[in-house]
Amino acid sequence: MTAADVQGPAAIQAAFDRAAAQDRAALVIYLTATYPDPATSHACMEAAVDAGADILEVGIPFSDPMMDGPTIQAANQHVLDAGRTVSDQLGFVADLRHLDVPTLAMTYVTIADTRGYARFADECADAGLSGVILPDLPAPEAGPWVAEARRRGLATVFLASSVSTDERLAAIAQVSTGWVYAAGLLGVTGVQSVAGEVTAELVTRIRAHTDLPIAVGIGVKDRDSAAEVARFADGVIVGSAVIRAAGDGDPDGAPDRVHALVGELRAGVAGR
Repeated sequence: MTAADVQGPAAIQAAFDRAAAQDRAALVIYLTATYPDPATSHACMEAAVDAGADILEVGIPFSDPMMDGPTIQAANQHVLDAGRTVSDQLGFVADLRHLDVPTLAMTYVTIADTRGYARFADECADAGLSGVILPDLPAPEAGPWVAEARRRGLATVFLASSVSTDERLAAIAQVSTGWVYAAGLLGVTGVQSVAGEVTAELVTRIRAHTDLPIAVGIGVKDRDSAAEVARFADGVIVGSAVIRAAGDGDPDGAPDRVHALVGELRAGVAGR
């Protein structure tokens, strides 16, 4: 049985379990759907998995991505300027079913709310997604979305930061499925490097509230920072650096650049 045969939290947990069985952290790679163009994006997704990604986060572009820094913002805007709709992007995601890793959509709650929670959950599940990340959806207000996600067997990953109170961490842990996303620094993606000691403390605090895997993103950009985070987290999430590899240079070379970077990151999370 492959990840294509299993969706939702079970597929995500299996990916973390496989990594743990190999005595390493899971590697989660973010790429924006259809960036820089659909064919190149598809090839980059395949390259990331071939190079060792355990889980894919596929960005569904939004016009005001509050969590994302300039690199992912520019990729989002490039896709929006090309006129590719949410439906186009979900159709693109459906064509990734052959990849033997769980895939999650990363977008913003306005997208889900505008389409309607029930419809968006149906669309995501029908596209073969295992879960959704909505970084601007507060855990205490997440009930209606979580109910629809669970109806369709989708995981929902919530974010925690170093300024989250223990009460908030408990609320995040209660509604999260798949994993808990620990923000490696305050601010947007792709600007600063992960704050190791602060983030390690955050991971410890989250572990007091859940048995779910904990993956760290925001600020992880290369083999060394991936290796540092892999010492204390169950998963390592990398986005902006991979988007730069996809977008900086000739599109024909994008899959090779992504493959090379993800290979380095995989070596980092494996402690090699």
